[in-house]
Amino acid sequence: MSESLTVLEQQRSAILGRILSLGDFRSGSITSITGRCGKPDCRCHKPGQPGHGPNYRLTRKIRGKTVSETFSSPVALRKAQREVEAFHQFRALSRQLLEVNEKICRARPPEESLTEVEKKQPKQSSTRRRGK
Repeated sequence: MSESLTVLEQQRSAILGRILSLGDFRSGSITSITGRCGKPDCRCHKPGQPGHGPNYRLTRKIRGKTVSETFSSPVALRKAQREVEAFHQFRALSRQLLEVNEKICRARPPEESLTEVEKKQPKQSSTRRRGK
C-alpha cells in the first residue's frame, strides 16, 4: 500500500530536521600511520621496536587531488572523528531524503491543466514508421 502524500511530507520534514541537527561535518577517512624516521640512531630502527606512531591523518579528495591533514592533539583528532561520523550520517540521511522525495514526486498529482493547443496536438506513436 502506498503512503499518503501527507505522511511522506512529514517524513521529509523529519529527515530535514535531522540533517539540520547534525552540526559540523566533513568528508574523509581517518587512518593511523606508524613508521620509521630518517635518523639511523633513533630507537625506531632497533630490532623489535614498533616505530613512531600511531599518527592519525584525515585523508580526502579535493578537486580530484588527495589531501591529508595531521592532527596537532588528541582533542583535534576527536573533533575530526565526530565531524567525519556526522558526514556519514549526512550521507545516509541524504539517501533517505532522496527516496522520500521520489515517492512524493510520484504521489503528487499534476497541478496544471493542458492548454487548448496542447490538447489538440496529436500524440506521438510508439511504433516506428518505415520510410519508402
